[in-house]
Amino acid sequence: MKRLVALAPLLAALPGAACAQTASETVIAKGNPILADGRFYTTDPAPLVDGDTLYILTGRDMAEPEVNDFIMPEWQLLSTRDPASRKWRHTPGFIRPENVFAWAEPARAYAGQIVKGPDGRFYFYAPVLEKNSDAKDRFAIGVAVADRPTGPWKDAHPSGPIISQKLPVANNIQNIDPTVLLDDDGRVYIYWGTFGQLRGMELERDMITPKGPEKRIEGLTGFFEAPWILKRKLVYYMLYAGNKAGPDSACTPAVYHACQAWGTATSPLGPWTYRGVALRPVSSTTSHAGAVEFKGKWYMVYHTADAVGGGHFRRSVAIDEMQWDDSVSPAAIRPVVPTRAPQPAPKPTRNIAGSASAVSSNVVPVQYWIAALNDGKVRANPLPPEMWGTWNGNNPKQPWVEYRWAKPVTVDGSRVYFFADQPAGSGIGVAPPAAWRLEYWDGAWKPVAGTSGYGTTPGAFEEVRFAPVTTRCLRMVFDASGSGPYAGVGVQEWEVLAPRPRVPAAAGVAAPACGKN
Repeated sequence: MKRLVALAPLLAALPGAACAQTASETVIAKGNPILADGRFYTTDPAPLVDGDTLYILTGRDMAEPEVNDFIMPEWQLLSTRDPASRKWRHTPGFIRPENVFAWAEPARAYAGQIVKGPDGRFYFYAPVLEKNSDAKDRFAIGVAVADRPTGPWKDAHPSGPIISQKLPVANNIQNIDPTVLLDDDGRVYIYWGTFGQLRGMELERDMITPKGPEKRIEGLTGFFEAPWILKRKLVYYMLYAGNKAGPDSACTPAVYHACQAWGTATSPLGPWTYRGVALRPVSSTTSHAGAVEFKGKWYMVYHTADAVGGGHFRRSVAIDEMQWDDSVSPAAIRPVVPTRAPQPAPKPTRNIAGSASAVSSNVVPVQYWIAALNDGKVRANPLPPEMWGTWNGNNPKQPWVEYRWAKPVTVDGSRVYFFADQPAGSGIGVAPPAAWRLEYWDGAWKPVAGTSGYGTTPGAFEEVRFAPVTTRCLRMVFDASGSGPYAGVGVQEWEVLAPRPRVPAAAGVAAPACGKN
């Protein structure tokens, strides 16, 4: 679970902070995400199989729509005897930190995992905030125990956490995202970490006591956070949120997003070898997944922003089959193909940008994502990958961004939504452009005629109307703010308008260029 921006207060300071427990209910999912109506957001899934039941431990997102912070007061539980039936039991208010760990602050219930121990009891590894710690980062990992996955739960180590910045040895990382393996020989291993720091350690067979030593886990290319350990056919596999970013990355083009990468080892603490990508970036910037075998099939559970009202801090759990390629050694995880519940038919619109492919004059800095240009989304409080931008510390004087369609289209208007963190005229940061214009391809690049004006105010759509043109390529050319150095240009959304509404075509694929750029 990626730490991005902390803008909101703790949930305890918000109205309704008590979060009274809601009774369990049976839900028939229409597809992914499992809970999709926006009443409850589920996040950071951790699957567990016990007998004939598949359980998924999840967090609960409660951030308001434009709040960029993890407001997560409790853990929830989903369970089913048959994922194909889409019948799930949902238990909100399943566990809250303050109700189990006397040493923990309320309202920060981050990604944890439940594991069945050799004694038949269940152990919950939970990252929570220590109340009375002077550590620089107070996240610590506690352990609770119960006779059943549904609880009741009690602190298995009442004296405090088993891992923190002070225990079992001093460290300076954020101690979250634990994942635990009970190996075939009865030995127990725990892994945890974020911000590119992954640690591993053996526990005593009591599932609680650190045995050590704490070890840095290396070799997993692009590791950012959210490790998930599993073992299959004598090989150890680690899923993790990776953010090795760039335009040619197999993982993600934008650093704020993450893929689910994976690696293998022949012993629990390594050495580890990176193997590939198991799940491409989804609709949420964060990526957190777990995998488990259930009744002869393997499943990956992960979260997205696809529920009603969903967002990067209002995520919801999805589940899809995960398949193996046993023709290679070690066996490879085939890339998971995300599925989604059927969506309503799109409404007619004049905006045809969604059927175009986008290119730009600049190599897009990894904090931005060119795919955001025509994703149909505008936010009041966007994160960097929700826009296209040029800022890289050496910004061009006259950048451009272009749409290409597979076939000619007729258009007579355009709307652009600028983003800026500096005022007009600034030569630093991201500022509104000094000017911009539209050009279309007709054997050569030509300016559109009869335009109604080119506004540059950020934070609202600026619309341009012009005489209809038929073309396969349209581009915006900007005069960057400043006189050298130049400010960057940022666009959250760029719409292109046809004369009449129509049902949107499918999302654009890469289309040929129009002449030389």
